[in-house]
Amino acid sequence: MVLIIVESPTKANTIQKLLGKSYKVVCSYGHVRDLPKSKLGIDIEHNFEPTYVIPVKARKRVNFLKKESKQAEKVILATDQDREGEAIAYHLAQILGLKNAPRIVFNEITKSAILTALKNLVKINLNLVNAQQSRRILDRLVGYKLSPFLWEKVARKLSAGRVQSVALRLIVERDQEIRNFKPTTYFTISGILLTLASPKRIIEAELSKINNRTLPKPGFTDLKKVEKIVSELKTRKFYLKNLITKLVKKYPLPPFTTSTLGQQAAKQLGFSMKKTMYLAQSLYENGLITYMRTDSVNLSKESLIMAEKWIKSNLGERYFEQPRIFKTKTKLAQEAHEAIRPTNVFNTQPSLDADQKKLYDLIWRRFVASQLPPAIFQATSLEISSLDDKYLLKASGSVLKFDGFLKIWPKEFQQNQLPELTEGEKLKLKRTKINKHLTQPPPRYTDASLIKDLEKFGIGRPSTYVPIISIIQERNYVYKQQGKFYPTEMGLLVNKILTQHFPEIVDISFTAKLEEKLDLIAQGKLDWRKVVGDFYYPFAKNLKEKYKQVKKIKVEQKTNLICEKCGRPMVIKTSRFGEFLACSGFPKCKNVKPLKEKTYGKCPKCKIGDIVERRAKTGKKFYGCSRYPECDWASWKLDQSNEKRG
Repeated sequence: MVLIIVESPTKANTIQKLLGKSYKVVCSYGHVRDLPKSKLGIDIEHNFEPTYVIPVKARKRVNFLKKESKQAEKVILATDQDREGEAIAYHLAQILGLKNAPRIVFNEITKSAILTALKNLVKINLNLVNAQQSRRILDRLVGYKLSPFLWEKVARKLSAGRVQSVALRLIVERDQEIRNFKPTTYFTISGILLTLASPKRIIEAELSKINNRTLPKPGFTDLKKVEKIVSELKTRKFYLKNLITKLVKKYPLPPFTTSTLGQQAAKQLGFSMKKTMYLAQSLYENGLITYMRTDSVNLSKESLIMAEKWIKSNLGERYFEQPRIFKTKTKLAQEAHEAIRPTNVFNTQPSLDADQKKLYDLIWRRFVASQLPPAIFQATSLEISSLDDKYLLKASGSVLKFDGFLKIWPKEFQQNQLPELTEGEKLKLKRTKINKHLTQPPPRYTDASLIKDLEKFGIGRPSTYVPIISIIQERNYVYKQQGKFYPTEMGLLVNKILTQHFPEIVDISFTAKLEEKLDLIAQGKLDWRKVVGDFYYPFAKNLKEKYKQVKKIKVEQKTNLICEKCGRPMVIKTSRFGEFLACSGFPKCKNVKPLKEKTYGKCPKCKIGDIVERRAKTGKKFYGCSRYPECDWASWKLDQSNEKRG
């Protein structure tokens, strides 16, 4: 019997069904070895040699795998093809005593892909293992060395992460931009014009130039000047100076990567990145899509042929021109070698639950659309001038001539068909409009926009996006409200300390360069111990100096309240879980109590208590009754009517 080891039970069941009784497929339930939780686990004196242990929760499974591997004629490792999967394969080989353990690599869980992989056994890629190990060691060194500094100088139970701190900085800086933003009022001018010929036709055009000079962006800020221009416009006669008509092609987007899938799932389906990747993992393990942790937009020849067949048989010859090949723009893309796509494009209605079906449909449509022709629009542009050529107004419109990829990937667009005119035709200004606008601050980060910026800056990789976002929420450094990220008071404070005293930890370019070095380790072009050493020694030297230089930061505010136990003043303190009231006589007096919360109306259950904001142990915000535990009403969302009353 040949034993195949994968990570998850779903993946094991899918492969078992494909291969039949000739093989036995079992799973490891993820990682079987890790650095110890109770200590650093890295021997800095001996070139950063890591010490690995088998976690308690994995011991029973490891014993099972040892037993199964001894009974098997041959053991094959079939973990995921990214760095994390390679590391799991390596640690399995070490624990099970498998020398030169054969490994199979595949991008999709289909019978043909698995059988092809079994004919092409490979060895564990130690370069990928070293890249994963380097990231793990760097993160451990930062976390286990910097966190005690925060405990001593700020508050217990705080922690700092290498890449997560950069994500926190982005959210904090965006929050500061929004708070400091001062809106500006500006005005634009448009005119409603009529043709003089019969029948009358109406055109709305916006003022674009005065005396052949382009107007200031985004518009005029002086209302008196605007009113003067409008009064002058009313005295002018106009004619159609230029009419430009052309066909415009709009091309489809590439198939999904991890990042773009997260962005579109958030935009179209309202899914968080964590939920999207959970669903994508289940689709992959059930053999429905290709590997979901990828920053590549490449497509296999087989998938292009399959797409061509489906398009021609279902949409017709006019919807296929030639296979469209996309090039990956992400620097050093490496996690997987193909985009996320369906394994069988003819499988349009697989048996799935509602959310799985929505995500599969999104992936399916994006892939098929990527191989369809461009949509063709007829674009018309009108330049309307006053007779003295002082004022120039512009109007534009477009009409869809051929839907192309929009047949599969419908997108909201507004068709605006302009009336048929001829150059030189005279027009009459019927009325003018002064349009008032306000400049807007940059939007707060969401899952999708944060990942987009992390990818743009070269920070993190497909397998790390979900942990980055999850960790800063679990630490209560940020919280989500209506899908948008807000920094907590503790998040603001931690970011301030890291920015002032450990700038390299939160420096975007520094972190991006370190990510590039990890990619080069994965390619066998850099020694992992040197990369870790180049980072650690300057960091450790700075940390030692900061212990001496930085004084204890008192995270508290004075109040007029008196402690009922000892008579000393009460102060507002901040912990990783938020603000609370504590006696200023701590540690002699340990009296603590919740801070008086903002209320949001009466409790809908008991009608006596107030609705107040609470935080779960995870740091996630919810709403509950102020009379708890007498009244146990709680809700994750606040009813809008209650919010108005509060």
